[in-house]
Amino acid sequence: MAFTLPALPYAFNALEPHIDARTMEIHHGKHHNAYVTNLNNAVAGKPEENLSIEEICKNISKYPVAVRNNGGGHYNHSLFWTSMAANAGGQPTGALADAISAAFGTFDEFKTKFNAAAAGRFGSGWAWLIKDASGKLAITSTPNQDNPLMDVAEVKGTPLLGLDVWEHAYYLNYQNRRPDYCAAFWNVVNWSEVAKRFK
Repeated sequence: MAFTLPALPYAFNALEPHIDARTMEIHHGKHHNAYVTNLNNAVAGKPEENLSIEEICKNISKYPVAVRNNGGGHYNHSLFWTSMAANAGGQPTGALADAISAAFGTFDEFKTKFNAAAAGRFGSGWAWLIKDASGKLAITSTPNQDNPLMDVAEVKGTPLLGLDVWEHAYYLNYQNRRPDYCAAFWNVVNWSEVAKRFK
């Protein structure tokens, strides 16, 4: 198989009470696993079977919709799991903190804008903190399983932090209260991992 489901870097219950174990178990084991399976089926025997998921995303307009949806789902979730950690949250430090202040004013203003992008995404999709081609930080959101790496993205850049706002990511705990889920996310953000991507 060209692509594999990455292991979660923590136990299913590690992010409780902010994200519950049952949601993590279904989200990783069923949803992400299905994206990987469907992506492998879509690329089987084709040249893209030998490409990285990043290369596929960057040229996504060349591929069928099954590759776009499932490739995006695989890339987005792989980034999402490592964007979180137990006993995390707080605020970034160092160069990343400086870049956030330069781009958004304060950390609180950044969070407000990011939450607005997440809560305001109609239907299913993602909110992102990205670094654009000029090295500046920006907040954007994408529909479905699209991401800012894709050549079809309205706002392009390298994803540093992504928040899944598909209902399967939060419904068991939060039902229709997406803003509450967005607020809880800040308690589990793995800023050291985001800072590594920023570098």
